[in-house]
Formats: sequence, structure tokens, C-alpha cells
Amino acid sequence: MITHRLSSSLLSPLLKPQTLLISSQLSCRRMASSQASAFGLKDPSLIKFQGLIDGKWVDAKDGAKIVVKNPASNQELGTVPEMGLAETEEAIAAAAKAFPAWSTTTAKERHDILMKMYALMQQHHDDLGRLITLENGKTLTEGKGENTYSSSFIEWYAEEAIRTYGEQIPSAFKNVRNIVIKQPVGVVSIMTPWNFPSAMITRKLGAALAAGCTTVIKPPPETPFSALALAELASRAGVPDGVINVVTTEKNVAAVGKQMCESPIVKKVTFTGSTPVAKLLAGMAASTLKKVSLEAGGNAPFIVFDDANIDEAVAAAIVCKFRGSGQTCVCANRIYVHSTVYAEFASRLAEKVAAFKIGDGLDESTTHGPLIHSRATEKVTRHIEDAVSKGAQVLVGGKVVENTNFFQPTVLSDVPSDALINDEETFGPLAALVKFDTEDEVIKLANATEVGLAGYFFSRDIGRAWRVAERLEVGMVAVNTGLISQAVIPFGGVKESGLGREGGPHGIDEYMNEKLIVFGGL
Repeated sequence: MITHRLSSSLLSPLLKPQTLLISSQLSCRRMASSQASAFGLKDPSLIKFQGLIDGKWVDAKDGAKIVVKNPASNQELGTVPEMGLAETEEAIAAAAKAFPAWSTTTAKERHDILMKMYALMQQHHDDLGRLITLENGKTLTEGKGENTYSSSFIEWYAEEAIRTYGEQIPSAFKNVRNIVIKQPVGVVSIMTPWNFPSAMITRKLGAALAAGCTTVIKPPPETPFSALALAELASRAGVPDGVINVVTTEKNVAAVGKQMCESPIVKKVTFTGSTPVAKLLAGMAASTLKKVSLEAGGNAPFIVFDDANIDEAVAAAIVCKFRGSGQTCVCANRIYVHSTVYAEFASRLAEKVAAFKIGDGLDESTTHGPLIHSRATEKVTRHIEDAVSKGAQVLVGGKVVENTNFFQPTVLSDVPSDALINDEETFGPLAALVKFDTEDEVIKLANATEVGLAGYFFSRDIGRAWRVAERLEVGMVAVNTGLISQAVIPFGGVKESGLGREGGPHGIDEYMNEKLIVFGGL
């Protein structure tokens, strides 16, 4: 018997189209597996290079790709689909199809699934932290810290699912009973930023799932892999197909965002990002009077009064200003220091900042990673040059590392009130010190902005603590601490910093409708 071995090129014309398709799919899977292994995760299957629609991992219909880079090295990490309007419509339709079944699960059932997801996030803690560092650039310590923070929202909302109480309202009529119940709003559009690739998703997704809503997520093109990994873990935890859909896009973001806001199928839009974009999305969502939650820009004041504990204030400023290399919405942007302690605070802060080491977040000796891209470094440079041109002094740092996304952590002293940094959120490692003399003066300076997300101040005077906390025009005030964010608190701002609250016992209400039921003839 003679056995003939034919090359695949000779066999191809003889194979059925279905066989060729399977062969192509297997080839793609092998390639994806090889790319995933380059991330260095213990579980490479957490890395997904496709979007998720109705439980299926899919590419863009036209095959277009987004190249995702490590901001520390500018080297390619991998690609995700450049999806568009057609894929977005399919994702919304999938979420709508899944809603009837998911919305009628019991609160206990949703609690149990979310707790399984929380456990999986804990189980894969090292991998998820590393993934955040690779695509965002923050240090591995911060990456793992974000996973802890991110998973806390899943845990919190698992418990909130079984606490969505209604109420009974006494009637003026003897034979009438008034009952108020809470029901999920429906399909939710979730749009998130790159500075917290995981936590900004779970803060919204956890509440939506706990309430009984289904979702379409548009992660940022800079950091999509964390979102896709979360979707994979949610599936493993038992979240049904279609309840979570992920659409990745960059060039088509305008069309995708418009559809996610204007589609009559979508009943709720939630967004974290800049104020200009928040206004744009709110206008689109208004076309169908959707519920919206918007966490927009900040320009946080950080005030050090003359009676402050300077050691504590410096330590808090380090955490508050330089966490994530200054790329958080609640970072101290304007640091006001009383004239009698100004010199001491400035010298101590500069000494601490001078000891920072910038570098790749995976290097254990690195204290601060890169900025996300060159546009970010350009903005920091512009703010420094503007302040210096108006009389500010550079105490430490002040320069971008040439041809990289790294920027030297910087402290400026003698920053004038008309400096650009006082009007714009820097979103970078720049601490701008402004001198003040009176309480009324600094309150006026702190409130002289159109946004109001967070504010910080240090004082040991209990009377002043109450006065200043109440007078600051922000949604969140930190007194003698540089940290605010927790899953258990209502996170959000006033003025042009957004609408609604995320986290805490209030967050889940943003994803539910109140319905009155009146019983008569009793």
C-alpha cells in the first residue's frame, strides 16, 4: 500500500469551505495563544484579542485592528478589533435579548454570581495586577492595588444586590396601600477611561449586574485588555451570555459613542472621563431622556493650614498628587500652603519627590511609571512652561525624558494665581505650590473653578475643619488624609464634575427605577 503525503497548499482546493474555516480558526487561536504568552501571565487565557458580543469572542467585521502599546516601552502588546456601528448595534441587541432572563433572577442568585467573580479576581490577583501595569504603565504595586480596589466593588455590589429594599408609604385613605419597589432600568452603556483600566469598569459593572441590568462596555483603546479579562472572569463566574458585551474601538469612537447614547434600546449611560466629553454624551443621551451617571473632570485643591501636622500633610500630598504618576481624577492639582509653613512644606515635599525613581512598572525599584502617551507629557510641559514664565520656580524635576512617556516628578514653588495649572487639570506628576494667608482667601481660591470633584485640607482645629469642609464646593472632602476612594462611599462631584454617585449604598440606585404600586379596595 502506497501512502501519499500532500502539502496543505495542494490539498486546499480539495477541502470544503467549512474545513478551511476551521483550519483558519485554529491557526488564529494558535497565534493568539502565542501572543498571550508574551504577557507573562500565569493564566494566558485571560488575554483576549477580540471583542465580546452575545457570549462570542469576535473580530471587527472589516478585520480592522487597534494596536495597543506598553507606555513604558512603546512596544506593541497586542491588538484588539477596531469595531464600529454595526458591532455596537449587535452588542446592544444582545444585551436587550439577555435582559428579560437576567432581570428576573433573584437578588440572591446575582449575589452568588458576583461573589464568584470576586473570588476569581482574588485568585488571579497577580495576573490582573500585571496586566494593568503592562497596558497602563503604573507600578506593579499600584497595579495589584487597583485589582484589590476593583474587586472590592464586585464584592460590595454583590451584597447590595440583596439590599435593594422598597418601601411602604402610609395612605390618607383607609382602604389603600402604597408600595414602592425597585426594578432594573434595562440595557446600560458603560464608557470608561484608561487611568484605572479595571476599577472604573467594576465600579459601574458591579452596580449594573447587581441591579439586574445588562451591559455594553466600551473600554479605552489604550487599555482594553483589563476589560476583556474581566469579561472572561465574569463568564467563568456564571454571568450568562449577552449580559456583558465589550466593544473595542478607537477611530470609530464617535459613531460608537453616539449609538451607545442615542439608541432607544439603551436605558442608562454611565461615563467616566473629561468634562467636555461628558457634556457631549449627556446631550446625546438627552435625545431619549435616559438616566445618566457622569464622573467628569476634577481640579482638586489641597490646602495646608498653619496648624497642620506638616509630616502628615507631606505624606498625604505624595499619595494624593503622585499616585499613578498624577493621572487620577481626584489628584491634588492646586496645593495651597499657608505662608507661615510654606517654606517647610515645600522643602520637605521636594526632598521626598527627588527620591522618586521613574521606570518600567515591572521593575521593583520603580516608584513611578510613565504617562499614558506623548499628549500627556506635552500637557505637563505646557503647564510648567506657563507657570515658570509667570514667576514660578522649579524645585525638583521639570523635564520629560526625551523620546519616552516618562516625565520627571516635579514640584513648583511660587506659582501665581493666573498660572494655567490653576484653571486646567494637569493629569501628570506636577505639584504646584501656591501661598495663602487667610482662610477666606484660600476658600475663594479653591472654589474659583467650574468643576468640583474632590478637595483636601489639613488642620487640627475642629471648628475650622467643619467650616472648610462645608464651604468647599466639591462632592467629596478629605480632612487630614490624602485618600478618598473606597467602594463603600458615594463617589461623585458637583458643578461640572458630573452627575450621580458611584459606590456606597447610593450607587446601585443609579441603575434602578422606582415604581409605585397602589392597592385599593382593601
